[in-house]
Amino acid sequence: MKLLTLALLALIFLTGCQESPTGRNRLALVPDTVLTDMGQQSFEQMKQQNPVITQPGVNQLVQCITRELVTAAATQYPDAPMPDSWEVVVFDNATPNAFALPGGKIGVHTGLLRVADNEAQLAAVIGHEIAHVLAGHGNERLTQQLGLEAGMMLIGLFTESEIAEDQIQQALGIGAQLGLTLPFSRAHEEEADLMGLSIMARAGFEPGQSVRLWQNMAQASGAQPLEFLSTHPNHDSRIESLRRRMDAASGLFAQAQPASCGA
Repeated sequence: MKLLTLALLALIFLTGCQESPTGRNRLALVPDTVLTDMGQQSFEQMKQQNPVITQPGVNQLVQCITRELVTAAATQYPDAPMPDSWEVVVFDNATPNAFALPGGKIGVHTGLLRVADNEAQLAAVIGHEIAHVLAGHGNERLTQQLGLEAGMMLIGLFTESEIAEDQIQQALGIGAQLGLTLPFSRAHEEEADLMGLSIMARAGFEPGQSVRLWQNMAQASGAQPLEFLSTHPNHDSRIESLRRRMDAASGLFAQAQPASCGA
């Protein structure tokens, strides 16, 4: 029995262990179709329960930026699984947040539009959220939350209906109420920063604006908890990390056609 268990564990790790688009090893056991359904259901629930902005100008801006970023992401990370289509919704919420769910669902808060001074700064956040989807961070975190035993059952027995809704939302990076964006791990956040910076630069958005955006975020958020008490990198660490990668991003930007979405 013990030998059979070890064999099953080895099979799970061999089939579930993958590399992220940046080469980081990860364990992601949830089937993509199941995760896409989870993202779709959560997004539809949000649209029903929270006010949606319908002004054409705001929506056109966000959709244009997203289109440019998605096109660039497919070029920058051609091997990453890409949703067939993307849906972008602007929610009337004062918190400066954005999120992206499996299946290509993106939510942007109006509060972010007030913190981002220009389209490049908005692109920095949306690019970061797109990176979470391409890197499969929701899958990885849901696998971790359910545990190995549940992960094994997912492959053969579980359906998404048997997973608690709060577990799903937590794994996808959202809270029970819109506006509560739950942190991914530091490794996930740093990877999304790295990928998002490359994506925005290749899309023709000036990458240095990512630093300005996080400076604006720091001013808007005020005092933060010490970094070792939080899974999110603090603003200073995040800015320093972006600056270390700025030369490579600037090289991508120099080869790109400058983006213009009318901001």
